[in-house]
Amino acid sequence: MGLTAGLRPNDSAGWTGRPDNGNRRWRPAMRLILAALMALCLATTAHAQADYDDLVELHEELRTYMVPAFTSAVVLDSGARVGETYADDLMQRKLAGLATFEQRLDAMPVQDWAREQQVDYLAVRSILNGYRFNLQVLRPWKRDPGFYLDPLMRVAFAEVPASGDDLADLRRQLSAVPPMLADARANLTEVAGDYADLALYNLENSDGVNHYHPYREVPPPGIIGWYNDLLARARTNQPELVPDIEAARSALSGFRDWLETQRPQMDASAGVGAARYDWFIRHVRMIPMTSDDMLVLAEREHERMTAALALLRHRNRDEPQIALSASAEEQRGKIAETDRIVREWLTEEDIITIPDFVGELGANTPYIERPGGPNFWEQIQFRDPIPDHVHAVIPGHRFDAVLAERDDRPIRGRYSEGSRAEGWATYLEEATMLAGGTDHSPRADEYMMLFGIFRAARVPADVNMQRNAWSVAEAVDFMRARTPWLDEDVARVDAEIYLRRPPGYGVAYTIGKLQMDALLADRAMQLGDDFKLREFHDEFMAAGRLPIALIRYEMTGEADEVALFWETPPIPAP
Repeated sequence: MGLTAGLRPNDSAGWTGRPDNGNRRWRPAMRLILAALMALCLATTAHAQADYDDLVELHEELRTYMVPAFTSAVVLDSGARVGETYADDLMQRKLAGLATFEQRLDAMPVQDWAREQQVDYLAVRSILNGYRFNLQVLRPWKRDPGFYLDPLMRVAFAEVPASGDDLADLRRQLSAVPPMLADARANLTEVAGDYADLALYNLENSDGVNHYHPYREVPPPGIIGWYNDLLARARTNQPELVPDIEAARSALSGFRDWLETQRPQMDASAGVGAARYDWFIRHVRMIPMTSDDMLVLAEREHERMTAALALLRHRNRDEPQIALSASAEEQRGKIAETDRIVREWLTEEDIITIPDFVGELGANTPYIERPGGPNFWEQIQFRDPIPDHVHAVIPGHRFDAVLAERDDRPIRGRYSEGSRAEGWATYLEEATMLAGGTDHSPRADEYMMLFGIFRAARVPADVNMQRNAWSVAEAVDFMRARTPWLDEDVARVDAEIYLRRPPGYGVAYTIGKLQMDALLADRAMQLGDDFKLREFHDEFMAAGRLPIALIRYEMTGEADEVALFWETPPIPAP
């Protein structure tokens, strides 16, 4: 109860509760009291704002401090030397320097702040915890050859002939390949076996998925194959680049030979271990669960969706099967019609607001003809694009990104958490089905379940690879056994992504979706008859791409989940 509780203003005669005479005598005193209270409130607000400004300043300093972050692509683009950027002594100094940021953050009087400011505070805490985990535990520049190889593939995608700035950039990047790989050999002293095997595979083999690669009827065999592709194009279109490309290709071949020679000694564990995984999930991803919790929930989701798929197939037993697209033109037509249907449904059924600035958003899955036939994603997308369209285009990832680009808030406008992004997008699949968005295409409901089944199968794969209980091959076998239509290439690429990214990305889809379901339930119960789905979705999107537990606290005021995040214990020992 506030300080002025019980005082009731009267529209015409001051304060009620005493005869008019008394009211006249008390009015000056009450005005003074109210003025003092207002001054106190203003002073408190100003002080809280000053404290919050300190948080914004800390956030900016932290981002600058951690440049170039944890990707060699930044180094490649900047022209810096990898050996200098990721030298052991420099990274140890960076790790030690985080303590000052942590002390400053701990000293902030966050308990006095408004709820949305407290949420920003926890977001900054998660960023800081993530930097510590990267420097102390993940250390990809020492443990993962792919850390250096990943950005080199896109160099070979360059169009030739090139001119002007494009040519200068290409020459600079090609010339950086040999020293980058020489530095890599010096830095890679704790390589995990799974990481080494994945790097060797990717150097000489197409990943079989080829998303975001330039189209080739026969995809080049791996990174070295793409440099051969660039070399062949340069010989015809820009011969002066041939020596630079040959030098880069030679460095890649030499790095492959070095990896093969050193592979027997590369026997470190790829995963972070069970205790460290749980620490990361809670204090970086800010998911209020343990890995054991997530395994139980994912198993239940897998059972539920597998049962739902059986029921839907029975329901649709007399429906004609949807044929695969037979051409790129047919697939473009399907996508255009799907986009029209989805946008119309979102608007007419009050699902979410689509601002006027949201234009065409394209599609996520290119039309590719493969010798072995469509992969898992294409088996669905080339029949009915709607599952991935709502997930990856609108109102999923691409729509999400367009909104985020216009978010100029200093903290949450620059923050994007994986379980929020993937949780929202995965939630949209079944939500679209349940809210009527697939009424025009009953078979699409089956495809929604197939997506969900695969996502649920990822959770044990992610958890057990990070716990060092499964190898990549074992995770691939598990996911394929649990998911209809899942091919080896898609399963292997997924396993690589979820092992090599910071922990917990593979669980983000199913677990984030379950967090979204819980938030929807909380808000619907809280508002009762006043609940409106469009308002719920708009409010959620307006919160930014923060961990869902933080958005839940901001939207509902329920503090039970965020209570787990205010204090950060030390990272467990290996």
